[in-house]
Amino acid sequence: MKTTMTYQRTEYPRPQFQRDSWVNLNGTWKFAFDDQNIGERDRWYENVTTTTEIQVPYTYETKASGIGDEAFHKYVWYQRSFEVATEQIGKRVILRFQASDYVTKVWVNGAYIGDHVGGNAAFSFDITHAITTRAINELVVKVEDSQSCFQPRGKQRWKEDNFGCWYVQTTGIWQTVWLEFLERKSIENVKITPKIDTDSVAFDYTLNGDVDRHVSVETTIRFNGKEIKQFSFTPNRSTMQFEVDLLSEIHEWKIMLWSPEHPHLYYVTFSLYEGERLVDEVTSYFGMRKVSIKDGKVLLNNRPLYQKLLLDQGYWTDTMLTPPSDQAMIEDIEKTLQMGFNGVRKHQKLEDERFLYWCDKKGLLVWSEMAATYEFSDKAVENFTKEWLEVMQQHYNHPSIITWVPFNESWGIPHIAIDKKQQAFTESIYYLSKSIDDQRPVIVNDGWEHTVSDIITLHDYEEFGEKFYNRYKNKELIVNNEIPHNHHKYAFANDYSYKGQPIIISEYGGIAFNDESGWGYGNQVDTEEAFLKRYRSITDAIKEIPYISGYCYTQITDVQQEVNGLLKEDRTPKIALERIKEIND
Repeated sequence: MKTTMTYQRTEYPRPQFQRDSWVNLNGTWKFAFDDQNIGERDRWYENVTTTTEIQVPYTYETKASGIGDEAFHKYVWYQRSFEVATEQIGKRVILRFQASDYVTKVWVNGAYIGDHVGGNAAFSFDITHAITTRAINELVVKVEDSQSCFQPRGKQRWKEDNFGCWYVQTTGIWQTVWLEFLERKSIENVKITPKIDTDSVAFDYTLNGDVDRHVSVETTIRFNGKEIKQFSFTPNRSTMQFEVDLLSEIHEWKIMLWSPEHPHLYYVTFSLYEGERLVDEVTSYFGMRKVSIKDGKVLLNNRPLYQKLLLDQGYWTDTMLTPPSDQAMIEDIEKTLQMGFNGVRKHQKLEDERFLYWCDKKGLLVWSEMAATYEFSDKAVENFTKEWLEVMQQHYNHPSIITWVPFNESWGIPHIAIDKKQQAFTESIYYLSKSIDDQRPVIVNDGWEHTVSDIITLHDYEEFGEKFYNRYKNKELIVNNEIPHNHHKYAFANDYSYKGQPIIISEYGGIAFNDESGWGYGNQVDTEEAFLKRYRSITDAIKEIPYISGYCYTQITDVQQEVNGLLKEDRTPKIALERIKEIND
């Protein structure tokens, strides 16, 4: 096995729904490639015979995994043992994966548990029936990946080598794996919806197990450690909703709103009792904020919001899509803020929940974007829709997420401009998203060829500010599809028209230096001064166009062969951060 730096992921992976009692299964696992796909036939699920080890949650393609093999392998196997502590005997044992790409099959002590399809969403299995409580248990996982363009793959290449802006694939477990121990009755989920116009918050509870008159749920809301509200109820069904008045004497306005300038968070504890006995307790938090659209502007808490976003693909040199640590995520967030940006567009990646947690804490706005498919078919529609619903529900409670972006640049819907089926697919995802979340705007086909969309977003890598300004100064030419906004693409698909939505330039820039091996957008620059002159020219041109409500610069860091980051892949700044901030401000 290759030597490597050790990256420990020991933090609880889901701060939005946290329990005290859990067992982290990250670390050293046995690992094997199964290129001939003989493992199930030969019963590898009973024991994976191998001397190779891998460091979970890093995929075999990464250096941090200890393997560092970037070749594509379709079938991979993992195995590790675990024990159940004495105090947990008699409880339900839940095995949780924060993410594994793409088809994950699980066995415990040779018994098949189940599978999950999808590379971005969290999932779990109840493994109680298969474990041995007074002995060592063997957990075996098989992951099947493919180079299919029908599966949501984001920026993962589907060829043997990197090309364009597509990078080394991610195969297998790439986020934390852990165990939780629950009573027969437990809290399955709580959906939290802030409602600032009524100074209230709504809780949608989902309980697991039989609900009877002996069960009660207690909810305690605190701010800065001070109790704001506490209430209890006796549920008469497994799903219940309560809306709570939050007004209190914590502030002269009786409530604390969440914003980038003041990312105030309320903390909440959900306690489930059976009689007098506490059987489950979960801690969470929420931010009181509202995202809305009025008169062609995006509003945050009923005030116009000018968005200064940074494209963020979330790659690291040794760990690729898996953040190496909390500190690494915090560093990216803090450098983004230091450069004068107020948000990120998480591009083609559903980010680690702990990244979102730190955005919630530090006040960084997030556009949450789905990983794309690259061909259109019935199977692609099925794969995409199932996983999109999972990730929306998983990330719903994060106040930092202010926009959903299911599609980008017609990827997976290449003929959307004229194809009625592809147009109908995007409309169905838009309305499906609204059925889950009517609180956030949804952007359908970020960049061009919009169908139904709450915001119109345009991508343009024009190098010169004067040319940019002249192209966009006449709004009607752009929104009426009279001219392509970036030389070759129109704002709307055929038979769709502008309805007064906000307009944002959601990709521009991408400037690279001449001394870098790789590519950026347009001509490369020789010096920091040349970079800043070009950055200022195009950024100021965007700001001078009154109908544009914000921008998103490409991008925060270099990623493999794409070297147009403001930071190098190791997070070394290429330009003094304060000089970028001066222009953004």
